[in-house]
Amino acid sequence: MSHRPVRIALASAVGVALIGGGYAAGVSQGDTTAPTAKRAELAVSESVRGAKGRTLRLSRVTVPAGANLALHHHPGTQISNIEQGTLTYTVKTGRVKVMRGDASTPRLVRTIKAGQTAGIRTGQWIVEQPNVIHRAANRGKTDVVITIATLFPDGAPLSVADDDH
Repeated sequence: MSHRPVRIALASAVGVALIGGGYAAGVSQGDTTAPTAKRAELAVSESVRGAKGRTLRLSRVTVPAGANLALHHHPGTQISNIEQGTLTYTVKTGRVKVMRGDASTPRLVRTIKAGQTAGIRTGQWIVEQPNVIHRAANRGKTDVVITIATLFPDGAPLSVADDDH
């Protein structure tokens, strides 16, 4: 039985502009002083049993105070767990359930539906499906730190920009 090795990247966080990189700041063009989210790839596997043609990733995203993440969606399923801070999350289409607790005993905190905005706090998590078009921001004074697991089609971008109108 042959498996491609799991590649682990423990490099320092890489700044990613979110229209093509997972989470990053969607700031007005030309503003180079606006804070930008940074992604650190922790692990990746392209040999996922039962998910042929999919890549599984584990990442840590740091969203600095004042950062705004552009309107986007993901090309596959993404689970986001807030490790630190409060992420302000707005849904344009679809819905997400905000959960608390570990996977064996999850508890529903709230559902954020299209047109709604709510905070996702430390210890809470969401599952985002490709139909959920959303934006996020860090309106706090300290970094928001998110651990993210993704299962996306091989070669797919980490996010896809959506029209803001």
